[in-house]
Amino acid sequence: MPLEESVSYGGGTADGPASILEASWQLETWDGKSNPSEKGIYTHPPVDVSGTPEQAIDRIAAATTALIKAGGFPVGLGGEHTVTYGIIKGLIDAGIEDFGVVQIDAHADLREAYEGNPYSHASVMKRIVDLDIPLFQLGVRAFCQEERDTRKLFGVEHLDADILVPKNIQSIDLPDDFPDNVFFTLDIDGMDPTIFPSTGTPVPGGLGWYQTLGLFESVVKQRNIVGMDITEFAPIAGFHGYQFSAALLAYKMMGIVQRETLR
Repeated sequence: MPLEESVSYGGGTADGPASILEASWQLETWDGKSNPSEKGIYTHPPVDVSGTPEQAIDRIAAATTALIKAGGFPVGLGGEHTVTYGIIKGLIDAGIEDFGVVQIDAHADLREAYEGNPYSHASVMKRIVDLDIPLFQLGVRAFCQEERDTRKLFGVEHLDADILVPKNIQSIDLPDDFPDNVFFTLDIDGMDPTIFPSTGTPVPGGLGWYQTLGLFESVVKQRNIVGMDITEFAPIAGFHGYQFSAALLAYKMMGIVQRETLR
């Protein structure tokens, strides 16, 4: 989903998905614990994200709905974080209504609008909580007073980076009343820029590699994952290691879901 419409600092997210897929050819199928590819991997053609943000979101939603109705498990590759709203709408259109969202991100993305755009990457989580979908945020370390107020208004649970990172917390307990079904969204800038400088809005003090995977696995062990995405990856020319790392991250997350599904 190569959307790059509302980026507000560095660019390049339109090239993120293709670069991740190109690097994926260099992955070992054995991820260290299992072979996620045994479940079958279908690479969807790039979703047409031209036109207005609403049109792009609707096309992403339609592609997601079709994939779910075909029995697939959506693994979205963005593009700016706005694409997550399209996937969420697709889940709802496919009949998956009782679910929550767990988000790893440097930013809260809870602004009503940013630079006048309600579909900005800085507003995507506000669009989601407006749908009465419960949200749990991990690793946030850059947000404004408006977003603090929105957290309180919508009861958004969170463990920010200043709690998670100094103590190297690698697992969490979701609230008892959090939905059994979860969509997991990972903004690359939620991880520390020493690992992924390849993003438009890097913020120091982010999550580590194993910490990120540990937090994800702890959620997978507690809930049924109905889909996931990785967004805001912007490749840096001449530094192919970053897109390889993004591809490996996606594959390892797929492996975690696969192993829990097979239990």
